[in-house]
Amino acid sequence: MFADTATIEVKAGKGGDGRLSFRHEKYRAMGGPDGGDGGRGGDIIVRVDHNLNTLSAYRNSRIIRGKDGEAGGGNRMHGANGEEAVVRVPQGTQVWEGERLIIDLSEGDQETIIAKGGRGGFGNAHFKSSTRQAPRNAELGERGDAYQLRLELKMVADVGLVGLPNAGKSTLLSVISNAKPEIADYPFTTLVPNLGVVDVDEYGFLVADIPGLIEGASQGKGLGDEFLRHIERTAVLLHLIDARSEDPAADYNVIQGELRDYQVDLSAKPQIIVLTKQETVDAEQLKAAEKAVKKAAGKIPIFVISAQTHAGLLPLLRAAAELVKAARIRHEEELANAAVPVIDTVDQPDFWRVTAEGEGVWRVTGEHIQGFARRTNFEQDDAVRRLRDILVKTGVARELRRQGAQDGDIIHIDDTELSWLD
Repeated sequence: MFADTATIEVKAGKGGDGRLSFRHEKYRAMGGPDGGDGGRGGDIIVRVDHNLNTLSAYRNSRIIRGKDGEAGGGNRMHGANGEEAVVRVPQGTQVWEGERLIIDLSEGDQETIIAKGGRGGFGNAHFKSSTRQAPRNAELGERGDAYQLRLELKMVADVGLVGLPNAGKSTLLSVISNAKPEIADYPFTTLVPNLGVVDVDEYGFLVADIPGLIEGASQGKGLGDEFLRHIERTAVLLHLIDARSEDPAADYNVIQGELRDYQVDLSAKPQIIVLTKQETVDAEQLKAAEKAVKKAAGKIPIFVISAQTHAGLLPLLRAAAELVKAARIRHEEELANAAVPVIDTVDQPDFWRVTAEGEGVWRVTGEHIQGFARRTNFEQDDAVRRLRDILVKTGVARELRRQGAQDGDIIHIDDTELSWLD
């Protein structure tokens, strides 16, 4: 079965803990601190793989994990970084977290980090200074990012073949390209969108055979809403109508209505109407079908073809190529004029906020401060004192006093709880 969407859970690796260690040498009861830093946790990377054309590998809910970083060792040995994990997807995949689009993998060879591994904790050697010769604290490694993500595949093609079931889409694709779709003379033969490369006059473009649509597809009848999703990415539509149809104008109106009623209006895309199976009807019936469709479609160009005899194919492909060229030029202009994104200051790591959660209970938020709290080993007195010093140096302590925090109040930072001492 064609896998069009999938839900996955990604968990980047935890950073390795820093080491609390002192150098031991002969005739020296205790040497200097030599605890090494922990390794960074493995990231989760999403990457386009051109050997894939479905999301079937993630059909069932999957958990993808990055490797944890190793703990630091003695003699200032740095722990090994955790191995990254790669989520391989077809080109055209979008990655969503809830309603937020993280990345649209519509271009070839794209990849990005979708979950960052946790930072490794500092070993006690990191904290040695002229005033602290024997620091007795080491940081814990941070946990990695964890998200539940939705993958959506929207096939990337220049031209989409649309029409009612058995309109001749697969046959046309097999004749004009290198694709080998399943073909049979009954409806719903195609259940998976097929792609083929078409070359005409030394110009190439990609064509997708979208499985047959039916009335109600835009509301999810059959698999129509899944297949319509792929048409969003196509620049040009070839609307195929069987010349043998008893009412070709009605066939045209059904498909146009579904394109128009989809969540994104697809009916405004550049189109060419194609009357197929010319060889199966006489000249009078063909002329009547063309006249009926022209009355319904207005100024949209109509081509009459036979995929079996190849009649009319070259003029059709040349017309499609011209529309594709124009669409590519528009796309390049849109990319050139795209606005430069502005980063909101609240996303900066030094941003923090103090809020009251109740009588004597406070919450401190901010990635920078929360990171320190996550790396603090609360079983080490030196580590707790360091966190308090950080709250003073960053101004958090002053803001707590300003808002009325008293001795003994509870301060929540990330998942940690600290008793406030002014």
